[in-house]
Amino acid sequence: MRTNCENFDKALPNNSIEAMICTYECTFCKDCVENILHNVCPNCGGGFEKRPSRPKNGMIKHPPRKDKVLKPVKINTYLEPNKHIAPNKR
Repeated sequence: MRTNCENFDKALPNNSIEAMICTYECTFCKDCVENILHNVCPNCGGGFEKRPSRPKNGMIKHPPRKDKVLKPVKINTYLEPNKHIAPNKR
């Protein structure tokens, strides 16, 4: 589990309602997904879903990653060909 937005480094702790992930668990905040990425992952071209929270006992056994993944989006090569196609049809 990543605890920050890959684009803006916004904190996204386990209980965040702002955390969104793609199928490869690339993690972005809801604002980036809606207003910058338009539901197109810049790393794989997939869509995003709300990230589920991890149960408390799971946080002990499998704690969140300590290293941050920060890859500010400069160009989303997947955006134009995919932004008008539903994620399950890409």
